[in-house]
Amino acid sequence: MNRVSVLAGGPSSEREISLKSGKAVYDALIDGGVDATLIDIGDDVKCAIQAKDIGAAFIALHGGFGEDGTIQAMLEELNIPYTGSGPKASRLALDKLASRMVFQEIGIDVPRFKALKRRDAIEISGLTMPLVVKPKREGSSIGLTKVKDRKGLNTAIEEAFKYDDEILIEEFIKGRELTVGILDEKPLPVIEIVTKKGHYDYRAKYESPDTRYLVPAPLKIAVAKKAQDAGIRAHSALGCRSFSRVDMILGEDNKIYVLEVNTIPGLTSRSLLPKAAEAAGISFIELCKRILKGALK
Repeated sequence: MNRVSVLAGGPSSEREISLKSGKAVYDALIDGGVDATLIDIGDDVKCAIQAKDIGAAFIALHGGFGEDGTIQAMLEELNIPYTGSGPKASRLALDKLASRMVFQEIGIDVPRFKALKRRDAIEISGLTMPLVVKPKREGSSIGLTKVKDRKGLNTAIEEAFKYDDEILIEEFIKGRELTVGILDEKPLPVIEIVTKKGHYDYRAKYESPDTRYLVPAPLKIAVAKKAQDAGIRAHSALGCRSFSRVDMILGEDNKIYVLEVNTIPGLTSRSLLPKAAEAAGISFIELCKRILKGALK
């Protein structure tokens, strides 16, 4: 565990969140006796990495570049071990359309949806309001909007296209919002997210004092097990390794609908993976060290 560099920041829209995650991880590793440094990655990433004497990289880069396989491929080219999933799994997980195609192939339930590219005619036949509009490749609910009518749909589409050239329009699944953290290929306790507005958007994640996290989620044992099974199946289907966080909805029909897999979930004081680990008796320091050990295997 000598010469570990925590990579944070980056050029994506989630830069500020990444810096917070990186600082939290860096502090935890230092407190855990690890020889760590914190690198704020800017635009010239390869030069920034090559200029440092890195023994192993702890990736805390969220969103595009950090979670789309770019940094992972670069580190492999430089023969530097790194935390988390490889390039292919990272690309699949960040791409909500590609990952859903994989999920559907193996029988994991997902919301009904349509993909839309710029200049395509807006086609929502077969979908029932309310709808959720989101960019195809973004995290932290950036560019995500819940809409109740056609007028709101047009505005939501414009917003999503600010972040990607292809977007998803999906049915809003009424139910309970859950997330399952994966650590060392095993599911952690389920978390239920309760928001004032009924959906977990950017404000609910990072700003609202009204958002509540129930850890472990107050579910029947069989339902919690079903959620954990869906989480590990989604993680494995995309080829993820070591750790991730799988977001899902427990619908009113008692089905589990998987929304997405986050290969580099947040690691701040408000983040869900650390909360789930704590519920399993794993401190934040131990969580970071276990993730790091995954890179060195």
